[in-house]
Formats: sequence, C-alpha cells, structure tokens
Amino acid sequence: MTAEPPGATGTERDWTDGHVERWLPVLPDLDPDIEGAVTRMKLVTRHLQKVREQSLASHELQGHEFHTLHALAGRGGRAVPSELAADLGLAPASVTGRVDGLERRGYVRRTHSTTDRRRIDVELTDDGRAAWLGAIDEQGHEEYRLLGVLDAGERRTLSDLLRRVMAVAEAGGAETDTGGADGNRAGGTGAK
Repeated sequence: MTAEPPGATGTERDWTDGHVERWLPVLPDLDPDIEGAVTRMKLVTRHLQKVREQSLASHELQGHEFHTLHALAGRGGRAVPSELAADLGLAPASVTGRVDGLERRGYVRRTHSTTDRRRIDVELTDDGRAAWLGAIDEQGHEEYRLLGVLDAGERRTLSDLLRRVMAVAEAGGAETDTGGADGNRAGGTGAK
C-alpha cells in the first residue's frame, strides 16, 4: 500500500476552511465556494511568489533581470530591444538599462543582426541561459509538487476552469492585471 501525498484525497482541511467558517457568521451573504476558491488562489499565488523570490536569490538574480532573461528566452534567445520592451511592457530606454546590466554580468551580448547590419540584436549567452534555467527549474519543481496531487485530467479541468474565470476578468469590468512579466495576482475576502 502506497501512502498518498497530502491533499491527494481532497478530504483534508486547510487554513482556508477555517477562514471561511470565521467569515460566514459575519457576512451571511458570503458564498463559501467563491471565498474558498479566491482565498486559495491568493495563497497559492503568494506561496509561488515566495518560492520565486527564493529561487532568484539563490541564483543571484534580481526580479527584473530574470524577467528580461525570460522574455529573451521566450523569443528563442535572440530579440531586438523593441521586442523585449513590448514583451515586458516597458519603454525602450528601460530595456536598454536592463540589457546594459545583463551584458556586464555576461548574461547577454549585443550583436549585429544577420538580416540587417543596422539593427542590433540582444542574444542570450550560455551563462544567461544557465542562470535563467536554474531559477525557472526551481519554480517549476514547486509547481509540479503542488499540482502533482491532481491527476492529468484534474489538472486539465483546473486549467480549463481558471481559463473561463480569466476570460471574464480579461473581458472587462475593473482593470485586469494579467500578470505580465512583472505581474502578481491576489484575491481577497468579499461578499456578493
């Protein structure tokens, strides 16, 4: 008989169960399922943010450095500064400063474009890729650890349900922070 990891059966209580129980008498219109879901999303996000911060610190990366390396890696390791600026939601001058710092650390290099000699590309170096991968591997390991209590079908269902919620958030109402490269989400207590 193999022992299941915590949370595998879905019958365990967590901190949020007590939180919802405390607020129900105070806010009788509170939907316990909405409050439970929002609070858990907020706490999981906060937990993963802490893991990210620890991972960056252990790889001696600042958040803005990681995000710039991440954006560059997402473009195949090579991009023009204007593409990085668009990906990061920054002014081109801000990207220039970031690239300068990463170049001093040996994580990126500026090269002439192979298609247009007037254009300068920013290229991820082997050291830059190693720093980015080291930090992202630690974060990914924790994401897999947490979601590993769900089987593949449950993970797909969770992703699909969250997609539906995000589609509503992105469609309108209050301004939506989609996270972006430097973004962070959080929920809170609320009644209908």
